[in-house]
Amino acid sequence: MIVKMISSVIVGIDAHPVDVEVDTSPGLPQFSTVGLPDTAVKESKDRIRAAVKNSGYSFPRHRVTVNLAPADIKKEGTGFDLPIALGILAAEGVLAKDRPSDYMVIGELSLDGTIKEVQGALSAALQAKGMGLSGIILPGENAPEAAMVEGIAVIPAYHLHEAVEFLNGTRQIEPLRVDASDLFSGTASYPFDFNEVSGQEQAKRALEIAAAGGHNVLMSGPPGSGKTMLAQRLVSILPDLSFEEAIETTKIFSVAGLLERTQALLSTRPFRAPHHSISDAGLVGGGQIPKPGEVSLAHHGVLFLDELPEFRRNVLEVLRQPLEDGRVTIARSSQTVTFPAQFMMVGAMNPCPCGYFTDPRKACSCTPRQIRQYRSRISGPLLDRIDIHIDVPAVMYRHLAERSGGDTSDVIRKRVNACRAIQKERFAGSDTRCNARMTSKQIRQHCVIDEESRRLMEMAVERLGLSARGSTKVLKVARTIADLSGEAEMQSHHVSEAIQYRSLDRRCI
Repeated sequence: MIVKMISSVIVGIDAHPVDVEVDTSPGLPQFSTVGLPDTAVKESKDRIRAAVKNSGYSFPRHRVTVNLAPADIKKEGTGFDLPIALGILAAEGVLAKDRPSDYMVIGELSLDGTIKEVQGALSAALQAKGMGLSGIILPGENAPEAAMVEGIAVIPAYHLHEAVEFLNGTRQIEPLRVDASDLFSGTASYPFDFNEVSGQEQAKRALEIAAAGGHNVLMSGPPGSGKTMLAQRLVSILPDLSFEEAIETTKIFSVAGLLERTQALLSTRPFRAPHHSISDAGLVGGGQIPKPGEVSLAHHGVLFLDELPEFRRNVLEVLRQPLEDGRVTIARSSQTVTFPAQFMMVGAMNPCPCGYFTDPRKACSCTPRQIRQYRSRISGPLLDRIDIHIDVPAVMYRHLAERSGGDTSDVIRKRVNACRAIQKERFAGSDTRCNARMTSKQIRQHCVIDEESRRLMEMAVERLGLSARGSTKVLKVARTIADLSGEAEMQSHHVSEAIQYRSLDRRCI
């Protein structure tokens, strides 16, 4: 007898439907799984056999064949345990044959029949809704996450016999419903505040501009000047996370297995700070079956790379595509996967190997050659893709002694939200969300400058050696500065301030 269950497999961050076909036929006892299963799926036969027996059911004593279709997609993970077990019980007549086709089923089985959580439940629920199914049966721990998808019944099951009894109609399980407004208020709450930073007014101004326009930032300064402190507080002034952005970010964390059990939805922007020893696959994603890396985990948030020159050269160079395109494409022989990666990159570095080249109180012990070699670890093409360069000097004691550090994060975020509202109206009807993502056509349309600004740009190109990309970065930043000022037209002082944020270009080094 052949029985079909509906399950799913994660490819990238999206779920793809998988038909779990179970056939029981006369013959010697044998359990075989076909359809490109990975090791975890092949091992499921032992878990399923024990779970079925320990749940009070009889496991068939003849040939069992499981087909996972379509066969050209690699099947990985333990989420097929529950649908395979239910398919076997349906083939044996224990389970009603008609109801399983109305539900998507995912879940891992313990040896005693307990259903354990799996990764990618939110993506699976979205796929089940798109297929028009009645609902999705999944582990109870994953139910709050999946319940964020409206319009589909989310059935939490904690044991195999609960799923069997529900599908047979002998047990009533109420679909889990959550109020998204309770979990997602639209107002972020962060543990850090910008007014905790003493001094560094110029750096604060630059980071506000970066947050308002979604620009990438590179900070340079001696040890202890507050670079890390500033970077940690940048997320607290970013625009409020929309519900759609929260769903996108939560999907990535769910697929990566980083979503906490008590957290059904991410309501704050992510802040990722990988160590400089990270590999290129860890940064942008990879593996035999591609998984999202740090750049995707920072989607709609901040990726902080401290001690930027200490990262391996090949690791830094793989950042070019996500910085430019807002996505990462990973090609393998069997499949090509694209992960979203629209993040703000914030880098921090010392001005020299010892760190005190620009410190007026401590002497630098580095030679000019050592300084050039240290700074050259960041390639010109990568530096070109960073919009704003900030010098973060050592903080004087009088600034440290000040009780007030200026505006709070809430006050700054209101200005940033107002600036982003202008950009949302400007780019309505396009995929562009902020000034940093403007296309060439949009730059020509929205970054019109007067003759005085044109002369400033010409001087900057000649003296700083700005590339064509560097010049467009200046125009994008100037557009954001004008938006923060509430001015429709870009003025020369906007362009002049934007040029000041290109202090680390190659000719200056």
